[in-house]
Amino acid sequence: MLTKNKLKEYREKRGISQEKLAALAEVTRQTIISVEGGRYMPSLELALKLSRIFSCKVEDLFGI
Repeated sequence: MLTKNKLKEYREKRGISQEKLAALAEVTRQTIISVEGGRYMPSLELALKLSRIFSCKVEDLFGI
């Protein structure tokens, strides 16, 4: 089971909008909203893309 993710925290620290993050990750803004809200568990591919964007480990964004 995943705990609450820190995607929104990382995004806001960098001053990146949901729309900009969605473009960088090649997904829709709705996907980012759903991941941040905990309603959608990202695929491994998306989790890896997000960790690369924020230069962190996947575990830093999505804890277990």
